[in-house]
Amino acid sequence: MITALERLTQSFTGSPARLSTPQLYISSLATELATSKVPSIWRDYFPHLPQVVCEGVSNQSGAKMRINTGSSVNSVAFSNDGLKIVAGLSDNTVCIWDADTGVKVQALEGHSGSVRSVALSYDGSHIVSGSDDRSIRIWDVNTGTNLWTLEGHTDAVLSVAFSTDGSRIVSGSKDRTIRIWDANSGRNLQTLKGHTREVQSVAFSSDGLYIASGSSDETVHIWDAGTGVSLQTLQGHEDWVRSVAFSYDGSHLVSGSDDGHICIWDAMSGEDLLTLEGHIGWGHKNSVNSVAYSNDGLYIVSGSNDHTVCIWDANAGVCLQTLEGHTGSVCSVAFSIDGSCIVSGSGDKTVHIWDAKTGVTLHILEGHSDEVNSVAFSKDGYHIVSGSDDRTICIWNANTGVKLRGLEGHTNWVWSVAFSNDSSRIVSGSSDETVRIWDAITGVNLHTLEGHKNSVRSVAFSNDGSCIVSGSYDHTVCIWDAKTGVNLQTLTGHKDCVFSVAFSNDGSCIVSGSVDKTICIWDAKTGVNLQILEGHTDWVYSIAFSNDDSHIVSGSRDNTVRIWDASPRANVATSRALSSDVPLVPPKHLFTTSERESGWLFDCDSSYPNRIMWLPPPLIESLPIYPCINILSRYGHTSVTYEPDFVGTNWMNCYNPTGTK
Repeated sequence: MITALERLTQSFTGSPARLSTPQLYISSLATELATSKVPSIWRDYFPHLPQVVCEGVSNQSGAKMRINTGSSVNSVAFSNDGLKIVAGLSDNTVCIWDADTGVKVQALEGHSGSVRSVALSYDGSHIVSGSDDRSIRIWDVNTGTNLWTLEGHTDAVLSVAFSTDGSRIVSGSKDRTIRIWDANSGRNLQTLKGHTREVQSVAFSSDGLYIASGSSDETVHIWDAGTGVSLQTLQGHEDWVRSVAFSYDGSHLVSGSDDGHICIWDAMSGEDLLTLEGHIGWGHKNSVNSVAYSNDGLYIVSGSNDHTVCIWDANAGVCLQTLEGHTGSVCSVAFSIDGSCIVSGSGDKTVHIWDAKTGVTLHILEGHSDEVNSVAFSKDGYHIVSGSDDRTICIWNANTGVKLRGLEGHTNWVWSVAFSNDSSRIVSGSSDETVRIWDAITGVNLHTLEGHKNSVRSVAFSNDGSCIVSGSYDHTVCIWDAKTGVNLQTLTGHKDCVFSVAFSNDGSCIVSGSVDKTICIWDAKTGVNLQILEGHTDWVYSIAFSNDDSHIVSGSRDNTVRIWDASPRANVATSRALSSDVPLVPPKHLFTTSERESGWLFDCDSSYPNRIMWLPPPLIESLPIYPCINILSRYGHTSVTYEPDFVGTNWMNCYNPTGTK
């Protein structure tokens, strides 16, 4: 009980909910009941609270406060006395905050590039910072004075650290070297060479005798801090090593890598003692590059930078199978029309055909000399088309895996390919800024469509074959006459590159996904932007309609697949500055603001949006908000339900003093 109260205090004392008694009361209790073992004790006394259900989401480490820095945070550190927080920001500054109040104490200016790493001396009197400007700066914490500027690295400084006694500084750089500096004079004492790629992280042992370094070359080195000699090269990671640290007694070393593993090493022998896999469960571990529905709408397939293909139950959101075999990022996936097969194209230069039921690899198609960016089945299921960075398009026999024809004409990477519905034509989009239409039988280039001002990232035919849609790095979506090649419309609205486009099956709408993290639904005839879907927290790489046009599926660099209700819907009320004393009212629909990190849930069934409750960051990030109806992710899922009669002005009725329903 005491632990639960402490957790509530941590999570909500610094939250926006603290400013309103009804919202603090309901939000804090509902969240605690969802994320701990307290329900058996408290639930009977609060039977009518909003029900928050968390599947695979943990909120046990509630944030004491959130500090808005106004810029990307690259590195943070506490002072040893716990009174100060220091951070290195992308706006070239080093900032110091009071750890109790969150008030900014100082902003240290001097760097001319993003500050990649910061560290405090053991006594808290000095800060060291490393920057993209290739320099290291030592600052006086109390005065903010720049005491020394250390120069010597020939590329960005990615990591810095003090020795425990504060006499030395170690730095790691993109220039592949490690440097040891005198912290009092700024003199370069030694330059350590041995890594073959960028040095991502450096650390001193507590006794100052050793230095550890982690690198993009996938290795960890242990160095003698006095002589600069490399004592051990620890191998075992399969991707960039991002972070290293010694145990306090110096006997062990821990390293974290992009391979998703944490390794614990014996610092003396270099033996790998334990490997921890931090993200366990189904789902993708990296960006989702491509998604597609099966024709019956029951399944979704996704391809990811984690080299895998996942098959999902479209209704339950469960991952049914993870297909492994590619040795590079999976850039594109598609179902055959009968749903029996899946095709995938990869950065490993191959195309794989899989049995959709068993997950068995049926064929591996080899013929491209560079990454395969896009694949598609013909509607009759007999052929597969692929587009590659090698500037060619290949047509394959889907049953035998034999290459039938290679289409040449593009002068740069081919990003996207698609068949017309009658399988007679192929459309392709390229970094050469053109869209090309090909005869699928003869391989003849029928039309070259020019109009985009940058790479064409995605193309698609309308179902009747009369139109083509294309999305480009120039932020626009173009609609073309597929017979004449004439540009019918140019749709503007996205604020960044358009990575994916698709027609609805009835041809009335177009959907587009962008680097601006949004999905736009357009009227295909008028070009009017009908709706903007927000929810992804990173670039939207891929989108597709279900066969009945009722749903849209999207894949993103935020590692999630999301399912959206594609039915027409009036634009909900936008975010406003609301008084914290607005009462809770019975809502029919929940939505959150465009600044989702605020944590507030609102009722939009009125002309004026009303706050319902506040959710901590881990929960609000995994909560689907209409028109998003499901989030497919290895990081969990949150849902919220409530009884209208026990919120709003009746919020106090959530409590039952007898503990019985």
